[in-house]
Amino acid sequence: MKRQFILRLNEFAKKMQTHLLSITESMHLCFRKSVKIQYIFPDLAFFSLILVLFLFTNSCKKDKIITDMSAKLVFSSDTIFFDTVFTTVGSTTKQLKIYNSYDRKIIVSSIRLAGGINSNFRLNIDGISASEMNNVEIEPKDSIFIFIKVTVDPNNYNSPLVVSDSILFETNGNLQQVQLVAWGQDAYYHTPDHFYPNFPPYSIIHCDDIWTNDKPHVIYGYAVVDSACILTIKENARICFHKNSVLWVYKDGTLKVQGTLGNPVTFQGDRLEQYYKDLPGQWGKIWLSAGSKNNEIDHAIIKNGIVGIHVDTTSINPIQPTLIIKNTIIENMSAAGIFAQGSWVEAENCVIGNCGQYAVVFNIGGNYDFRHCTIGNYWNYSIRNTTSIVLNNWYEDINHQIQLRDLVKTYFGNCIIYGSVAEEILLDSKSGALFNYKFDHCLLKTQLNTSDPNFYVSCIINSDPAFVDVSINNYQLNSGSAAINKGLMSIAQYIPFDILRHNRTNDAAPDMGAYEKK
Repeated sequence: MKRQFILRLNEFAKKMQTHLLSITESMHLCFRKSVKIQYIFPDLAFFSLILVLFLFTNSCKKDKIITDMSAKLVFSSDTIFFDTVFTTVGSTTKQLKIYNSYDRKIIVSSIRLAGGINSNFRLNIDGISASEMNNVEIEPKDSIFIFIKVTVDPNNYNSPLVVSDSILFETNGNLQQVQLVAWGQDAYYHTPDHFYPNFPPYSIIHCDDIWTNDKPHVIYGYAVVDSACILTIKENARICFHKNSVLWVYKDGTLKVQGTLGNPVTFQGDRLEQYYKDLPGQWGKIWLSAGSKNNEIDHAIIKNGIVGIHVDTTSINPIQPTLIIKNTIIENMSAAGIFAQGSWVEAENCVIGNCGQYAVVFNIGGNYDFRHCTIGNYWNYSIRNTTSIVLNNWYEDINHQIQLRDLVKTYFGNCIIYGSVAEEILLDSKSGALFNYKFDHCLLKTQLNTSDPNFYVSCIINSDPAFVDVSINNYQLNSGSAAINKGLMSIAQYIPFDILRHNRTNDAAPDMGAYEKK
């Protein structure tokens, strides 16, 4: 009986739905004339009442609105790229689709450009042009479109290389965003075209490519020098990185940076406004990954990133240097200037300054030779409790087991290692693996016992190097510096010119560090 009743009710509801208005009027008249009429048409009165309740209940369910703070919108993309380079003042339009994946209506309390009316971007939100719109309703299992337009002049060299903003979506108190990225100058843009789960988006640089100085190169995501390929970067080239971006030299790949004294190669962030001129942490790193080979950097300026150069290896005893670096300045890195892991690095006439954690890290062993280098760490963006350099011959694996790696050689000759904390050298060794190091004619800031001639040869301890101006990373020597004429001539004879091409062998003794005082 119950099943028949339900079937009868559904059948009647379907028939009566199209005549709801007339039935409602009839019911009204019936109730006005006499209660007795209900007994004349009992089915009509009863089922009309049921129908009204059914439709009302169904309507309430359909119109129910999601108020849960965990409810999220779904976007057709999390970043909208405007990758067209315009030859004049240009504009283009891209599309973003916003989905409501729920079976109830959702109200987006605010859709707006983070940059507001001053943004280079313009929005058309579901058919209405506006930089902000409130209380936008999206029906269940439905979507709306936003059309984004940008106007930039890539020939205006006062504008940023990359123009960016974001669309903010506020729903039930939670905030979501979609990034907007457009090119603000004419440049070579290296943007990701490979996307895999749990792996950074990346692009692959053309094999044996040569980057010249005719236009800047802008890296977005990871730009990869592939196996058996060489990337050559010519003098005066400018390499600009978007936030967290990386130049990655893959296994068997090679990087050749060929700057000159007057025209160094510059690696920096892509924000060119004055505020970002010396701001650390704007981009990721140059990563010479495990198995890369024959990497050479000469006359480069690497600044304002997280890690200047990350030098890795898979071999305990590589047959050739992983990196030879000369006449290069690394400064304003929020983590480390050079972070080397079990690799072979040779450096001369290099300056590593103003790093948030470490200037130079020789981690899990390796082979290192640094001559006429200046390490000056006067980091002032936060409190630094770490040393400027670290020497280490071990690591802890994923199973929390200690693994040893030989520190075959660490040699500092005619170098300066100084900074703003009392101890600038950390010797982190474990027995069972080689831990070889020597500081030869160096100026050091340290509390270590430096009396053993096997490790310290004619070193000057805790005497002011008198740098010209550490606040602007000028580590040249003032008159009265303790480093003047204190270097060893036999070391200088192999590197007769300093980083500015001043001859350091004309004096009776060379100065310590990368700069010869004239």
